[in-house]
Amino acid sequence: MIRFFILALTLSSLATSHAVDLKFGVVDMSKAFSEYFKTKEAAEKFKGNLDKAQKEMNDRWSVYKNLMTEMQKLKKEASDPIMNQDARQKKAVEFEEKAKELRALEQEIGEAQNRRSSQLKQEDMSIRKGIYDEILIVVREKSKTENYDFVFDKSGMSLSTVPMLVYYKDAVDITDQIVVELNKTAPASTAAPAAAKEEKKL
Repeated sequence: MIRFFILALTLSSLATSHAVDLKFGVVDMSKAFSEYFKTKEAAEKFKGNLDKAQKEMNDRWSVYKNLMTEMQKLKKEASDPIMNQDARQKKAVEFEEKAKELRALEQEIGEAQNRRSSQLKQEDMSIRKGIYDEILIVVREKSKTENYDFVFDKSGMSLSTVPMLVYYKDAVDITDQIVVELNKTAPASTAAPAAAKEEKKL
């Protein structure tokens, strides 16, 4: 926040003395991110990994439930008056062994869930950062090519969730141009819907 105010004061000073010489632009990084074809590909891949992780956990919980069923059976047999004392004692020992196995499995599942969740979160953050870095490269190249002095992200939020850039005058919004540039190399299957969307606007 402090850096933003410092930047605002600096720009205010520059604009006062060199208003005619400065060229401002704005870009909606959130929109560029959501409409970038690689973001959609990453989202599909992440969902696949999430579904795979969920299946792995479901398989483990299935083993847990089967073990629980075995324990309930052993507990019932250990207290069955029809069985002799030795047989009931044997079932009781088996029950205790299954209980230890169940507790160990429960702990293992909990640790596996936490580990997998952390891994997926780190992967998602890394992919998002990589995508934003790619978008920034395109924005910077566009800014250089078009001779912009400053380009602001109008989707940036302050601590109060209010956009940091609440008003801008004589600044060109280059978001759509950035989106087009980003999706130049999109596969035909993803590029087609985007092209249809642009035609619909026209």
